[in-house]
Amino acid sequence: MGENESRAAPERVPLEKVNDYMWQIPKYKPEMRVAGMIFANQALLEKMQTDRTLWQCSNVAQLPGIYKHAITLPDGHEGYGFPIGGVAATDFENGVISPGGVGYDINCGVRLLSTTLTEKDVRPKLAPLAESIFKNVPSGLGSRRKDLTISSRDLENLATEGVQWLIDRGLGWAEDAKHCEENGHMAKANPDKVSNTAKNRGLTQIGTLGSGNHFLEIQKVDKIFNAKTAKVFGITHEGQVTVMIHCGSRGYGHQVCSDYLRVMEHAVQKYKISLPDRELACAPGNSNEAKDYIEAMACAVNYAFANRQAIMHWVRQSFQQVYGQDPEKFGLNLVYDVAHNIAKVETHDIEGKQKKVWVHRKGATRAFPAGHPDVPDDYRSEGQPVLIPGSMGTSSWVLVGSQKAMDLTFGSTAHGAGRMMSRSAAKRQYWGGDIKTALEKRGIIVRAASASVLAEEADQAYKNVDMVADVSDKVGIATKVARLVPLAVVKG
Repeated sequence: MGENESRAAPERVPLEKVNDYMWQIPKYKPEMRVAGMIFANQALLEKMQTDRTLWQCSNVAQLPGIYKHAITLPDGHEGYGFPIGGVAATDFENGVISPGGVGYDINCGVRLLSTTLTEKDVRPKLAPLAESIFKNVPSGLGSRRKDLTISSRDLENLATEGVQWLIDRGLGWAEDAKHCEENGHMAKANPDKVSNTAKNRGLTQIGTLGSGNHFLEIQKVDKIFNAKTAKVFGITHEGQVTVMIHCGSRGYGHQVCSDYLRVMEHAVQKYKISLPDRELACAPGNSNEAKDYIEAMACAVNYAFANRQAIMHWVRQSFQQVYGQDPEKFGLNLVYDVAHNIAKVETHDIEGKQKKVWVHRKGATRAFPAGHPDVPDDYRSEGQPVLIPGSMGTSSWVLVGSQKAMDLTFGSTAHGAGRMMSRSAAKRQYWGGDIKTALEKRGIIVRAASASVLAEEADQAYKNVDMVADVSDKVGIATKVARLVPLAVVKG
């Protein structure tokens, strides 16, 4: 069963209300090492109760070495092992690492570009711009860019170096890397730990959107909520045009996850780890199995950063082709690039002590506060940009990280709208042609690889992203900076 199909939970999960936006799953089973913590309003919570989301959260609470609580964020929905929208931190020495806590699309993430253009500037060129981007950035299942050829050695270097490898070859600007999480390069990447199958899948897919919920949007700033922080991020006025890119590590990362889930299933037996769900297969953080997974995962993380970098380069080229001018003239500066599916070593406050932990973020965005050393220098006075993409045709959000996130969620918040219905259910209920017509009636240009993907990604198949952003803001785990709305959508 894929991560977007739902089935009923095997048991009722008890909940205790903390406040209007926080709910606790008590340690109702003796195997639970910590409680579960749900961040949601009543409407979002009710959706979580229709599938296995809360049950999965209670299962994550049983992982060896887990600290504080198992977390489900407002966009939470059923996933593989962990709920999507799940966060867990396990002890660096005595905890475990679980690929299910990262997900299949390793470093699925999003990046945002700012421009000097307004909607008035772009509207006359919007259709050719969308068409140029659609031609330049391959999309759809198995998509590949025919004029980008990388060798096996190139792939190994790209997976080791990440964004910088492409910048050094002219696919980007020198300053791009500093506005990526991890500076676009995760350490400890070791291509020797990646299977040949994964490498073969990755050879032809760099610089491609892929399919599913991945998209590329030309947007405009609809409303600014925090003018000071927005200006620091390069968002200066309502009506300003932005570009958002949402995709991940393609077949390369998916294969890494598949390969290591098998490894971890053996590790569970080898280390005699008791688990409530085989999908939580894991290994001790200090084991060879975990070390190998982290080194392979880091390669997929770097592949995804590089994938979005190549796409951004071709977006800049598309503006150049349509306007006949150097892309720097239009700004097209990278605001930030965040990862949604990742496991990292971080230091967090645990009962008054600084502890080194493995933070699993699955369908979750890092949300570090002002002053944190991992926030880029030019943003450090405000905090880390948090990007929450919406579903097709709806708003997306820029928020900023906060100390409250460090206190409550290991520096994390939501990553998107979160699905309301499975892809197959959406295809049964909606027709792609109708979706396209409805969007274009609203002035939104649509370019898609297939009609079926438009049906799968219908707005109605997702939760209300404004509600998700609002819960994050109300709890204080990331606060609102600006709301963005689409002008043109390119779908895989």
